[in-house]
Amino acid sequence: MDLRNTCLGMEFGSTRIKLVLIDRDHRTLAQGSFEWENRLENGIWTYHYDEIDEGLRAAYRALKDDIKEKYGIVPDTFGAMGISAMMHGYLPLDRDMKPLAAFRTWRNTMTEEAAETLSDLFDFNIPQRWSIAHLYQAILNGEEHVRNISVLTTLAGYMHLRLTRRNILGVGEASGIFPISEDGRSYDDDDIVKFRKLIMDRKYPWDIEEILPKFLLAGENAGCLTEEGALLLDPEGDLRPGIPFAPCEGDAETGMVGTNSVRERTGNVSAGTSDFAMVVLEGKIKRHMEVGIVATPAGKPVAMVHCTNCTSDINSWVDLFLEFAELSGSKITRTDAFNILFEKALEGEKDGGDLLHYNYFSGEAIIGMNEGRPVFTRLPGSRMNVADFMRSCLMSALSTLKIGMDILISSEHVRIDRMLGHGGFFKVPGVGQRILSAAISAPVSVMETAAEGGPYGMALLCAYMLFKDEGESLEDYLDNRVFRDAKTTEIMATEEDIEGFNTYLERYKKAFVLERKAVEVVF
Repeated sequence: MDLRNTCLGMEFGSTRIKLVLIDRDHRTLAQGSFEWENRLENGIWTYHYDEIDEGLRAAYRALKDDIKEKYGIVPDTFGAMGISAMMHGYLPLDRDMKPLAAFRTWRNTMTEEAAETLSDLFDFNIPQRWSIAHLYQAILNGEEHVRNISVLTTLAGYMHLRLTRRNILGVGEASGIFPISEDGRSYDDDDIVKFRKLIMDRKYPWDIEEILPKFLLAGENAGCLTEEGALLLDPEGDLRPGIPFAPCEGDAETGMVGTNSVRERTGNVSAGTSDFAMVVLEGKIKRHMEVGIVATPAGKPVAMVHCTNCTSDINSWVDLFLEFAELSGSKITRTDAFNILFEKALEGEKDGGDLLHYNYFSGEAIIGMNEGRPVFTRLPGSRMNVADFMRSCLMSALSTLKIGMDILISSEHVRIDRMLGHGGFFKVPGVGQRILSAAISAPVSVMETAAEGGPYGMALLCAYMLFKDEGESLEDYLDNRVFRDAKTTEIMATEEDIEGFNTYLERYKKAFVLERKAVEVVF
């Protein structure tokens, strides 16, 4: 195996750091991973910086072992590399490129005041998770570290900087830091001027345009692995510096690439710890608080409906059922438990049988919640069975997403030719697809590579940089070279499924006062 013809995608996801190595035919050769979890500390959802380094090294060590076991070689180089990470959030650095504050992830909903002010100022929706919202909220809060900021970046940008010494992002990731221009080539000049005026009286020693990272389009070279970066990945010293890097991207953008959803009128739904829909637009849409506008790695506008909560509540309930099974003497695995319970959900009443879940482990900006409390409720006469219970769980996971998608489809009449699903919600064949199809009233496809997720999409961006022809677009590269013969399964929900989900959502909205009250009284 010629490692110079391979591409390594590395992703910092919400629950796993995962590495995927592919060859020039885009087949997966080896993988490595490390499990981690975010933590709520001092009211902030975060990961510790030492965990970031330790997790990456552990995942690389697992990849290295996988390569040695399968191919009998010790990897010392690759054709190209790239970083993907959970999108948006807040990671300010000083002049020595050292973090000034705890890493604030996309999961935080502490920036409502800043997001509203900036949205009105720019006449452009600024979601709470965006980096500029976090920065302005820190300014409003009078946080001392703000004065010392030299770089405002994201987790993907931070790790790209650590590995290459280049302060560069991909355009998709940059579009979640600060609004970009319509041509996708720069940050929006008018908004830069507006923000300067907004904070002029603070007299900070930095300018907003100076602290924002530069960004590149897919296919452009974003630097090379340094000696320090090589040792960060591989302390054993086998990995050599000089490997070219593709522009880093957020997991939303690499998910688009990994599902071939970067052309106009294509979309994808990523459903794991959070869930979000990305739909590539043909033109402008009106400003909606529920919809953010970001970009594909090639710079095309994308409507994004992002929900902070998806599978965490499902995971907790599955673990409860699994504990009971173990207490009863069963040797069932966690994977078996998920398969059994997800499949059972399809036998339930289409509307969940009057059972109702709110899956909010954290706040949910789309419906104005800054905190969350998981809630399960039912009528005294409701039939309690596993099928209805799980059906309600699965519909709850997508209910907030449906609220946002209804705006795109019904209010903005956005056309979608193809919608693909990927992430843990779709691992049990056919189940998550059918529930999502019922939510959006459209067919949903899943590719056989969907389980690879963001690191596979990042590896594909590396391959595009390395192997593309002159003038070949990212869209054409994916269509003609990567996914031409891809196997997909498509499912369209029945009219009864769709009607059942709509009924469930009506109850969900009417009873939402329960969730708000729970936040007030449950501590």
